[in-house]
Amino acid sequence: MIEQYNEDDRFHGILVQLPLPAHINDKRVILAIDPKKDVDGFHPINTGHLWNGRPVMVPCTPAGIMELLREYDIDLEGKTAVIIGRSNIVGKPMAQLLLDKNATVTLAHSRTRHLARVTKQADVLIVAIGQGHFVTKEFVKEGAVVIDVGMNRDDNGKLIGDVKFDEVEPLASFITPVPGGVGPMTITMLMEQTYQSALRSVKA
Repeated sequence: MIEQYNEDDRFHGILVQLPLPAHINDKRVILAIDPKKDVDGFHPINTGHLWNGRPVMVPCTPAGIMELLREYDIDLEGKTAVIIGRSNIVGKPMAQLLLDKNATVTLAHSRTRHLARVTKQADVLIVAIGQGHFVTKEFVKEGAVVIDVGMNRDDNGKLIGDVKFDEVEPLASFITPVPGGVGPMTITMLMEQTYQSALRSVKA
């Protein structure tokens, strides 16, 4: 089926909704997608372009975060940025995009020792660890920019982020809510990259 979409000029973007069921090899599925139609930016050819500083298709959540920071005139040059979470979907590509803007980047994770001590140094803190309300005020320095990528459910089924918003908001100079923060930007960038893919196919 993927080959059919690859060959069909009527389709300009192919999205794999991760995670896939356990019996399906997600790497094989992603490799089967034409990199020109990989609007989620997960194909190794597209990640290679990103690491080489020539991005074409970029994972949509990191791309959306960068657009959000740009829109709010948040300067990254020379800033200390800490990312909690090292996934291929958010953490690793996010680190590269921040490096490209001359930020000094630390990629932390759940096994980082003295994590709060590390995050307290951050001018920009991006949290994508997948644990509800993991980051409290003890993790954040005053005036920091805090980007919450998490989407979790509490015991009552309410959607919450990885950051304890009410506790951290008074400290932060800028903070994204959950829901209504990073999520809509991810969708926006997915649409943008599909549109750009369509334009490239017409020019070709």
